[in-house]
Amino acid sequence: MSVNMTNSSTNNSLDMGFSALRAAYQTGSATPASVMADIRERAKAYADHNIWIHLLTEAEQAVWLEALKDKDIDSHPLWGIPFAIKDNIDLAGIPTTAGCEAFAYTPELSSQVVQQLIDAGAIPVGKTNLDQFATGLNGTRSPLGACHNAFHYDYISGGSSSGSAVAVALGLASFSLGTDTAGSGRIPACFNNLVGVKPSIGLLSATGLVPACRSLDCITIFAYNTDDANIALAAAEGFDQRDGYSRQNPFANQARHYGLHTGPLKVGVIPAHQLKFFGDEGYEKAYWQTLNLLKEQGFEFQEIDYAPFDEIAQLLYEGPWVSERYLATQPLIDENPDAIFPVVREIIAPGGKPPATALFKAQYRIQDLKQICLAQMAQIDCLLTPTAGRHFTIAEMLEEPIKRNSELGYYTNFMNLIDLASIAVPTVMTDHDMPFGITLVGPTFSDRMLMSIANRIQQTLPLAKGTLEVMAAPTNITPVGSPKTIDVMVCGAHLQGQPLNWQLTERGATLKAKTTTAPVYRMYALAGGPPFRPGLILDTGTGGEAIEVEIWSMPVDNFGSFVAGIPAPLGIGKIQLADGTQVTGFICEPYGIEGAQEITRFKGWRAYLESIR
Repeated sequence: MSVNMTNSSTNNSLDMGFSALRAAYQTGSATPASVMADIRERAKAYADHNIWIHLLTEAEQAVWLEALKDKDIDSHPLWGIPFAIKDNIDLAGIPTTAGCEAFAYTPELSSQVVQQLIDAGAIPVGKTNLDQFATGLNGTRSPLGACHNAFHYDYISGGSSSGSAVAVALGLASFSLGTDTAGSGRIPACFNNLVGVKPSIGLLSATGLVPACRSLDCITIFAYNTDDANIALAAAEGFDQRDGYSRQNPFANQARHYGLHTGPLKVGVIPAHQLKFFGDEGYEKAYWQTLNLLKEQGFEFQEIDYAPFDEIAQLLYEGPWVSERYLATQPLIDENPDAIFPVVREIIAPGGKPPATALFKAQYRIQDLKQICLAQMAQIDCLLTPTAGRHFTIAEMLEEPIKRNSELGYYTNFMNLIDLASIAVPTVMTDHDMPFGITLVGPTFSDRMLMSIANRIQQTLPLAKGTLEVMAAPTNITPVGSPKTIDVMVCGAHLQGQPLNWQLTERGATLKAKTTTAPVYRMYALAGGPPFRPGLILDTGTGGEAIEVEIWSMPVDNFGSFVAGIPAPLGIGKIQLADGTQVTGFICEPYGIEGAQEITRFKGWRAYLESIR
């Protein structure tokens, strides 16, 4: 589909989510240029939040906006989507500082992840503030000043990916890139009401990333919801021969499997005596409220022993891995230590001292503990923890910066040391309208499984909408809140005017859109009936077609009874639409097409029915 690229004023009510932006582009109510101009204008109101190290100018963005003219919106899932980049990740022609001017350099090439996102149509907004050299979980360790929370100016944003999270939370980007060594892709998500994806190590290339601990680092994604996060992750992931830690993504962890986890769940939780909230009664109450709400949705909880996870977590900063941070900053810390932020220098400077024997001893201990942790995780679908135990004010953090930063990492520091995947998910607001969230944890390459569970939580858990206490929320952002309806894709007997359409309408569903799938599906007329039914099968080869479908909006409370009535081999999964978005809809198990007639060439159920009349 071609899209009008002429500049126009952005609608003040424009939602910055992927689907809404793409719809605005396709209808002509907004253009990428107008959205970027609006972001630059609105960013002025948040100058005191210290979000940006380098906000791109219109001239600096021109090359990417111009390139969109040669990119088809239907085949570029991030077409015109604005994203922010943590300033330890390279963007060609723009300085990378890692929060330290004395370290700055200007790369000729973008990092592989950034380039893949641009190739998919995304437009960089700017480079964001961070805890210097990605050393910290709080967002106050920057020479540019503390990055302030999106919901309350006096509170920390979380770090080190502070600016990246706040940019999305305030509607200055649709998604952003952070990094995560100890929790930097999760803590800021929790504090700013976002989804934070910490992928398996090596799923996203680290080429073009300034390392903190190279063996542990992950590039991460902040987004409003799991659908957007999944689209961004699919565009960003990929093996990179240049990165020694890059790994091939197994088939079972690819984007097509997002949203398919629909069965019973056994979720690991931490026993009450091992939980720590560090005096934050609001967060403690929000955690138990979250568990109670999930239990009502059928989540089954099983306690695990958190002691081995905690022991691993302590080794990250108290063990020899600080030597990796030391290596990342040489020779600056040796030759010009005053150029480094004082607290960061205090943490990194001792990293040149641990002997190799200390590293081996720590590695041996971690291997022993890892066996214990993984054995426990093998008994559950995922582990669920608070993302953070307490939300500190900036003043509180500055009083005891090292101690309180360590407390922030109580639930996060262990993950990369034993090669786990995780996703932070917002759940409820505290009594003081501050965000709270949980983190789902799974083994290596469980990324899509975890994201599917997170998607279930976002569809069923009634999230409260927070209010900004310092200044009003931007008028062009729809806050992430409780989804009261769910979009359901139908392609056969449930279509408008067809025999089973009543199953939608009696549940209060309304027709939202008539559209097509992405051109990667085959359709079959299944045996049996009446009513006769089609089966939709994913085909990423050369045989797929765009199939006509309808999208119906159904009250969430009625969705369960609707799904319960779906007979095998049909089921519910995620279907990719022509605009690149994914929606819940009818899928067919492969065994169901045995003996069925392929009707793909008709490109829709109605056309097929016409052919046999």
